Amino acid sequence: MSAASSRQTSAPQAYLDGHQDFYGRDYIVTPDVLIPRPETEQVIDAVLNLAGKPYLPGVKPGPRRLPHNPIILDVGTGSGCIAITLAKELPAATVYATDISTAALKIAQKNAAIHSAPIRTVISDLLEKVNTTDMPTPDVLVANLPYVDPDWEWLDTAALSYEPDIALYADDHGLSLIKKLIDQAAALHIHYLVLEADPTQHRAIIKYASKKGLQHLETRWFILTFCTPQE
Repeated sequence: MSAASSRQTSAPQAYLDGHQDFYGRDYIVTPDVLIPRPETEQVIDAVLNLAGKPYLPGVKPGPRRLPHNPIILDVGTGSGCIAITLAKELPAATVYATDISTAALKIAQKNAAIHSAPIRTVISDLLEKVNTTDMPTPDVLVANLPYVDPDWEWLDTAALSYEPDIALYADDHGLSLIKKLIDQAAALHIHYLVLEADPTQHRAIIKYASKKGLQHLETRWFILTFCTPQE
């Protein structure tokens, strides 16, 4: 979800084509959802690393931190590309995908059907439905939330104008929703949290998460991984 630096006056090619590749799979995209970006693929690598799985040939994974059948929650799923990819790469996992947008969830459901991915979709504002429906507390939470600050000097608003504002922009220098999610995740004692954010925001996010009792484990390009220390 990084701000594109190239100037663009016509609709993105992915919207014109109606699809976009993500982690080697093709996904339906419409103006109701963000176009999947290469940096977001690092979310998948981070979770596979937590699961003790190799994510690139020749790359030794880290120690297994997740159970063999983890519960994964993708918050703000959009097209569903993260949730579906994790369901395919970790077939023993139970994967939930939430979004505040009904239109976005319909796209995610279509993509799940195309890829035969048994994800469970739920309308939810961040974690409001966790433990209030049949959605249990996840072992790992992944999120590519809106984090673009409309005041960034380098922002190419023309390039982003075709994508949904609700999926791009956030208050508090782009951090309002990320901070709210960290608050909720800490309160629920979720073991692992994988977030995408612009690298210029990472220091502030790590500092905020630390105040909430979360430990920073790893940074991968745009992706931050945190854990809740277990007693």
